[in-house]
Amino acid sequence: MLDKAGLVELLRGHDTVVSSVHFTASDPHILIDAVKAAGVKRYLVVGGAGSLEVKPGIGLIDTPDFPEAYKAEAGGGAAFLDLLRQEQDLDWTFLSPSLQFLPGERTGKFRLGKDELLSTEKGSVISFEDYAVALVDEIENPAHRRQRFTVGY
Repeated sequence: MLDKAGLVELLRGHDTVVSSVHFTASDPHILIDAVKAAGVKRYLVVGGAGSLEVKPGIGLIDTPDFPEAYKAEAGGGAAFLDLLRQEQDLDWTFLSPSLQFLPGERTGKFRLGKDELLSTEKGSVISFEDYAVALVDEIENPAHRRQRFTVGY
């Protein structure tokens, strides 16, 4: 259980908050309410790939090969994103990684997308390091306000 009042105090005075939590172990209502109550101007959420579309209207989570072990977490991420999309009073961004989100190297060379899973002949991949570059770029130069976007090679 999250302590909203304690969270508000921790967040107060910050311009931007980056949230990277397990969706199944958190309450998006409390997180969003705490960010707003603290007066934070920007809220960025480290999302998952499960809610990205593989075809129009078909999420990765809904494909037959999506691992059962990840469905609860991916479903929680999709629900968090849905809640953000209804939010009228918060400047938020939700960044979904590619299907394979792995340690690697920082290249600074990647593609950005919206709601569709990015993929090449090598698959759907992004390194932790390049994901972090995309996240910091979004903080410093906001281009996806009140949107989800994704990053991949």
